[in-house]
Amino acid sequence: MTEQQYQKKISDDLTEGGYFVTNLIKTNRNGIPDLLALKINEPPLYIECKTPKGKLSKIQEFRLDELTERGFNCYVSYGVELVKWKIKDKNNCEYDF
Repeated sequence: MTEQQYQKKISDDLTEGGYFVTNLIKTNRNGIPDLLALKINEPPLYIECKTPKGKLSKIQEFRLDELTERGFNCYVSYGVELVKWKIKDKNNCEYDF
């Protein structure tokens, strides 16, 4: 499966769950996650999609940290499983299942 196919699967699953999902194709900031999912009375979700062997770039890690520090829920997906991104400390990020 390609990254776009994983994005579509995640988007379709979230849409079925009542979210309005948009693909953030081109933004004014590099490294912004691929998907933004919105649902009434739920916090927004930012989702960066990768293939199972994919790797985040440094700018993607920076943006995930920046958004998380501002209180947004950010996830990375290697395939279709969403893994919550959180900041362990300012220099060391970790994934929280």
